[in-house]
Amino acid sequence: MENRTLGYERILADCTLCPRNCHADRLGGKRGYCGQGAEIMAARAGLHFWEEPCISGKEGSGAVFFSGCVLRCVYCQNTNIAESRAGRVISGERLSEIFLELQEKKANNINLVTPTHFVPQIALALERAKAQGLHIPVVYNTGSYERTETLKRMEGLVDIYLPDMKYMSSRLGERYSHAPDYFDTAARAIEEMVRQTGDPVFDESSGLMKKGVIVRHLVLPGCTADSKKVLSYLYHTYGDRIYISIMNQYTPVCDLSAFPELKRRITAREYERIVDYALDMGVENGFIQEGETAEESFIPEFDGEGL
Repeated sequence: MENRTLGYERILADCTLCPRNCHADRLGGKRGYCGQGAEIMAARAGLHFWEEPCISGKEGSGAVFFSGCVLRCVYCQNTNIAESRAGRVISGERLSEIFLELQEKKANNINLVTPTHFVPQIALALERAKAQGLHIPVVYNTGSYERTETLKRMEGLVDIYLPDMKYMSSRLGERYSHAPDYFDTAARAIEEMVRQTGDPVFDESSGLMKKGVIVRHLVLPGCTADSKKVLSYLYHTYGDRIYISIMNQYTPVCDLSAFPELKRRITAREYERIVDYALDMGVENGFIQEGETAEESFIPEFDGEGL
């Protein structure tokens, strides 16, 4: 493990973990595009009940919310932690303990939320925890702006990938996530995720996912044409090898004065059109949200719980 630690330190001294390739010397005290240095910072660790049913189940998903983000979407619903305004520094040893504590709390899995910029430290913490008895599945929960080289560092440690596919349009990627290359980058990342996990596997008694990929797509107001392109790409590329989760929970919670088109929730009709499109196309392995799910209850308190 010492040699691996040294290798990870070299990575953090010239950081290219994400596609921003900012080359920040995070080990030397600089902060990357993600807003983080070399120390692990997290905002919450606890049971989370708002993921897909096969992830949360009845007992909840053991979600660890990491501070900072490589995307920083203008409409981010976790903006306090994405912009590193919330969080506490924890050691790698403490992170291993947190994983084991969540397992003791009967979490169905360990859910790594926005982990990209801490992959080296997380990988070591997972190895340590697994050596000490961690046995529940590990979920990698990401916006998909990932380098495949970074994802490969998690191979064998992650069981389930929970990526977004936000847009196909480079214009939307640039306008909303400062990433005109978002689609091409996310497409390569998801391909790597599917390669690592293979076809979905579920526990027959509980219905919980044990292995596989669930790709999420958040429908944005006024973007239904792009949503259809995203769903078409996913289905025609992967078919039943992945699950597709179509979300209607978009909530304008931050300052969107420069983006007036995003200052509303999507309408029921907009969402229905997207769901009908997916069904007509033949999507069977999927999840939809029903009722008034676009509520701030999806956003937990980032108060340091469980850290």
